Amino acid sequence: MPIDTAQELRAQLERQGIAADIHDGYGLALVSAWVGLVTWCRDDRYWWRTGWDARRHRPVYAWHPAVDAVQAARRMAFRYAELRDVHPSSELMAGMRCDPA
Repeated sequence: MPIDTAQELRAQLERQGIAADIHDGYGLALVSAWVGLVTWCRDDRYWWRTGWDARRHRPVYAWHPAVDAVQAARRMAFRYAELRDVHPSSELMAGMRCDPA
């Protein structure tokens, strides 16, 4: 089920130090990790937006087989780092974080 696939991805992202939310419905599950980093999950694959093709006027997507959530999370961690540089946390959101330690 897509929710199971999403939960596995979220667990692997957490191992990379990335917190994420899961949203489920309509035959897909979404894993939201940062502004501009939402991953669509099905039983067989993950896919997420990686940029914009100005020539074709459309987004560019990456995908990864769902049987390998570890490597998918590693690839997403690179995109996460890029997006954190472009869209840092606002002071309000940074103040709302809670560290469980």
